[in-house]
Order: sequence, then structure tokens, then C-alpha cells
Amino acid sequence: MFKKILIANRGEIALRVIRTCKEMGIRTVAVYSTADKESLHVRFADEAVCIGPPSSSESYLSITKIMAAVEITNADAVHPGYGFLAENADFAEVCEEYGVKFIGPSAQMIRMMGDKITAKETMIKAKVPVVPGSAGQVKSVKEGLKAAKKIGFPVILKATAGGGGKGMRIVDNEEEFGEQLEKAQIEAGASFGNDAMYMEKFVEEPRHIEIQVIGDQYGNVAHLSERDCSVQRRHQKLVEESPSPFMDDKLRDKMGKAAIKAAKAIDYEGVGTVEFLVDKNRKFYFMEMNTRIQVEHTVTEEVINRDLIKEQIKVAAGEKISGKNYYPTMHAIEVRINAEDPYHDFRPSPGLITSFHSSKGHGVRVDTHAYAGYTVPPYYDSMIAKLICVAETREECILKMQRALDEFIVEGIKTTVPFHQQLMKDERFRNGDVTTKFLEDFELKP
Repeated sequence: MFKKILIANRGEIALRVIRTCKEMGIRTVAVYSTADKESLHVRFADEAVCIGPPSSSESYLSITKIMAAVEITNADAVHPGYGFLAENADFAEVCEEYGVKFIGPSAQMIRMMGDKITAKETMIKAKVPVVPGSAGQVKSVKEGLKAAKKIGFPVILKATAGGGGKGMRIVDNEEEFGEQLEKAQIEAGASFGNDAMYMEKFVEEPRHIEIQVIGDQYGNVAHLSERDCSVQRRHQKLVEESPSPFMDDKLRDKMGKAAIKAAKAIDYEGVGTVEFLVDKNRKFYFMEMNTRIQVEHTVTEEVINRDLIKEQIKVAAGEKISGKNYYPTMHAIEVRINAEDPYHDFRPSPGLITSFHSSKGHGVRVDTHAYAGYTVPPYYDSMIAKLICVAETREECILKMQRALDEFIVEGIKTTVPFHQQLMKDERFRNGDVTTKFLEDFELKP
């Protein structure tokens, strides 16, 4: 087992990893930018190293600075968390070259799933259902139009190196194809330094359902059931739950087997997520694979009673998994509490938190790095907390979430708490009648 793990991340996920490491008797190293000097992950780690100014490119995205921190603290493993360098194959490769264990998959696995075209080709070979789309990169308007007509409108353009909804455009007809392709390429180039695009059939009335998987170094893979992440805004998840209200045993079995096939196709090591789009007829299609721990891993932890960070670390240390698939025994819902103003198009609301009271009680969990007196910096993702509720049924879970949201007090900045309070009372949400388009006609009341 590792003696010391450096967490190459910040905020609540860094704190989350530190907690598990302490429970395993492993020492921890936090890295931080000057903007995060007062963050709790810095306070609770055994050691902390400042790696630069607030800009991500000069701190949390700097492989050179993080590896320098690894060297001076003599850490023998690195946990990348999510975001930043978590799916950076070069970072995983550098760790390997330095003899430091990257807690996650190999560089090759990250590259295979990181490039959307390669990932899709890999899934086709593995006989995992994929959305019909272009044979490869869309290199011109003429070539793209020809493929789009064959697939059938509407289609969706996506950046091959993309994620988080960047470089993504829905095209309803051939007249707007050229304009939308150009806009998507410009956005992709600005976001990822790569404007390559591919195209897929746009699945109408889709749900976003993902399967959590885990694989060890000996070829064993298991799934830990599903999460429904259909409540999204601009392709960013806001609410996640398990089990999905749309799922039945037959579909769960099929999707679980498909996710295991996907992971085995690349000899996957670590904890990962296979994401699918599911249409109204319960046909599902591979969308992408996230080769890291996800924000919403907490939902799965609550319904199967396993610590997924601990499982990650054990697999990275060479332990075998049992190979057993896990299924939900409870119902859990997570809401992301962001420093954003939901009444003004969710614009960011950084600043000083003057009062902070997180919810408590049976079946209520809060993962956060925020506190009264903490200043939310404007440089990073706006999420300041995750509120997770677990109960025996979905109805009980929603009622518990309503109560927990009423108790969640943050003053000094705007947050998404009012949005979630209204969502929990929405009839369609309560009935489980949601798709990824759900929020397009959701009205937030004053």
C-alpha cells in the first residue's frame, strides 16, 4: 500500500480524497494556488505545497510544478481527482516515467477513450451500441453534409477532444450546417486547442444514464449499477440520482453488460464511468467513457455502501476486485450547489461567504470545502458543495432533499439552492419524467 499520496486537485474532491487516505493510514500532500491558500484541503492535508498563481494553467494544470511537488515531498502516488489533469494522458505518462503511481488508468487507456472517434471505433469493435454518425472526423462542409443526409437530420456536431458541452452544436437542417460547423470549430479550437469535429445522429427525448465500472490490473471488471444525470443545463449536470426512475431490471442488466464490455475492450484499470444516451424506447447508445472518478460518485457510494475512492486506491496498489456487480439497495439523489445566481441565467457569484450552515440529519451527506469566512475564487469551477440524500424510496428521498435544502444556508453570495428547492417540487421531476431537455421549459419562480 502507498505511504504518501499527493492530490493533484483542489476543493471538495481534494478534501474527499484526504479523508479516505487518513482512514487508510496514508499520508497526504495537498497542492494549491495562491487563490486557494485558505481552502480546507490545504488545512487538512499532512503537507501542502503552493504550486503557483491563481491561473489554472500556471498551477493545477502545470505538470512540471506538480511533479516538482511530488519530488520534494517524496510522494509515491498521485490522485488526480476530476477535472484539471485527471484525464491527461501526458500526465499519467510522466508519473509512470518517474516511478510514481498515477491512481487511475494508463496513458494509453486515457488516450483511447479521450479521443471521441477512437473511442467510438473501439466500442463498435466491442459490439457496444453506438449512435449512428460520421465515419471519422468531419473535414469539410461538403463531406459533413453528405454524411448528415445519410444519417438523417437532426444531427449533433461534437469536438473530438471535447467535453462539458464545448464545441457542440445541434443542426436541424442542411441550410444551417455550414454556419453551425464553423461556430463549433471556433469554440472547440478556443477551448481545447483542437478544432477537429465529428458528427452523430441527434437522439431526441434522451436520458443521460451512466454505468459506474471498476477494473483491476488482472483483467477483472465489474459494474456498480447506474446513475441518471438527465437534469442538465447546457450539457452540465445539476442533479444525479440512483437508481434511475426510468430503469427496469432488463435494461439495467443490458446496460451493465455493455459497460463491462466497454471497459474490457481497453483492459480498463481503476474506477470509471461509461456514459449512455437512452431514448424513449429504452434503446441505449454509448456516448463516452470518463476515465476518472466523477463528481457524482457519491450517489453510487450511498446506494451500494462502498467507498469508491478507497476502491480506486486499492486497485492502484495492485489489489484484486471481487468481480461482483453491485445494485442499488437504497435511493440517493445529489444536487450540485454552485456559486451561481439562478435568477440571472446562472451567472457566477464568487465572493466572501459570510454565513454557512450545511444540512444534517439521518441520510444527509454534504461534501464541501466551503465555510463561513471562505472566499469563493472566480478562477475555477463554481461548485461549492454537493448535497446528497439517501432513503428507502425515491419519494422519501425527494422529501428528505426538500428538508435538507431548506436547512442549507449560504449568505454573502448567490447559490443554486433556490433552483433545487423549486425543482424538488416540480411535478414532472417528482414523477421521474425528465430528459436532457427538461430544463429548457422549466420556469424558475421568484
